[in-house]
Amino acid sequence: MHIGVPSETKVHEYRVGLTPGAVRELTETGHAVSVQAGAGLGIGFDDEAYQRAGASILDDAESVFAAAELIVKVKEPSAAECDLMRAEHTLFTYLHLAADAKLTARLQEIGLTAIAYETVTARDDSLPLLTPMSEVAGRMSVQVGALCLQKAQGGAGVLLGGVPGVAPGRVTIIGGGVAGSNAAWMAVGLHAEVTVLDLAPARLRAMDQAFGGRVHTLHATRDAIEAAVAESDLVIGAVLIPGATAPRLVDRNLLRQMRPGSALVDISIDQGGCFETSRPTTHADPTFVEEGIVHYCVTNMPGAVARTSTLALNAVTLPFVRALADKGIRKAMAADPHLAAGLNVDAGRISHPAVAQAMQRSPRSST
Repeated sequence: MHIGVPSETKVHEYRVGLTPGAVRELTETGHAVSVQAGAGLGIGFDDEAYQRAGASILDDAESVFAAAELIVKVKEPSAAECDLMRAEHTLFTYLHLAADAKLTARLQEIGLTAIAYETVTARDDSLPLLTPMSEVAGRMSVQVGALCLQKAQGGAGVLLGGVPGVAPGRVTIIGGGVAGSNAAWMAVGLHAEVTVLDLAPARLRAMDQAFGGRVHTLHATRDAIEAAVAESDLVIGAVLIPGATAPRLVDRNLLRQMRPGSALVDISIDQGGCFETSRPTTHADPTFVEEGIVHYCVTNMPGAVARTSTLALNAVTLPFVRALADKGIRKAMAADPHLAAGLNVDAGRISHPAVAQAMQRSPRSST
């Protein structure tokens, strides 16, 4: 199979779909790989490294899309990239379609096969291709949140860990999954006062045991969320419903109860965000202030640590790329129901139930 790896196009996005090491695994089993010139330069993978791995270097995205059958990316395609795709393509990348009716409709119009990293499952119902980026985003959320609390960034001037004689900052994490638990580890490491809310008693119990009582765990009722958020210096939204739009759990009225200069970090922004006041931002302009609260809502958070993120992502995506290439798209999905769970759009049809449900609620839906 011919596999194409274009450069990413989002602002300050330096990740790349395949590393030279991953390319070598594919070319040595007989597959052709075309990589756009300079695709890996931002994280230290030059064109020569890809050539040594057996890839062909093509000058531009147009050439990559024209040559390839399977397109392996990191982030959802831009409008310009959609114009380069055709029905014969299979696209394998993060898509987050539930929050993007316009892109969903465009992929339907093209008629291609689109497989989303974030809905591929594992035997234990986890999301193996989302996990490493959730780990990165969770850990980053505390770092960027701590920065947002500095006065120069519009924050209240709070040091999360406090100092002797001064109480530490309060961090509330909504969602105790992969991203939330990683955020908790970082916040605890800074000696902040940490509260985690989740709906699953088993998850709260596991976190209580893992942290040895250093984290307060609360069942995520409306009352509990409101009380915790109102008293927080930093709130991290880490809510995930696989494939679906994130629920809005913090409204504007609740923000007005927070101390001005507090901060929100919305990890769920790729799926629409879990704060009413959230709107997508970029690494070039990552924050805004609404109701006196600093918001960080970057849609590709792991892109800030692109080398770590790319290596972590390739470790989990490569087996699936190999299966698609070795067996062919249809046979690979037929052989693996977990890979098939990643199918979001196919020949004009929306194939994932959560995406279909989100599109039915969207005024811009074509379904």
